[in-house]
Amino acid sequence: MPLVLMAALIVLQVAFVVRDQVAVVHAAREAARAASVDPDSKRAVRAARRTLRGAEVDVGDRPAVGEPITVEVSYRSVTDLPLVGPLFPDPTLHSRVSMRVEK
Repeated sequence: MPLVLMAALIVLQVAFVVRDQVAVVHAAREAARAASVDPDSKRAVRAARRTLRGAEVDVGDRPAVGEPITVEVSYRSVTDLPLVGPLFPDPTLHSRVSMRVEK
């Protein structure tokens, strides 16, 4: 029985990390969309952090209209589930999204 419990907790911890990765991708998309329509890079950072609190956001230099702008988001996924959390190091998750500048 303890082995089954440990396996279930490991699966649950992995699911939490996968959930965080999906949130990182979504935050990067939101930030790239904001950066593509607004020249203020702070709005892109705010858009990403509305989606994922604690995210680190890097907005590339704004190119001319029609050129792609790239946003990178990274996030440290905390693995703190009892019994299994200490077995896994906290992974840093990354996502990079490029979109065409519209304005």
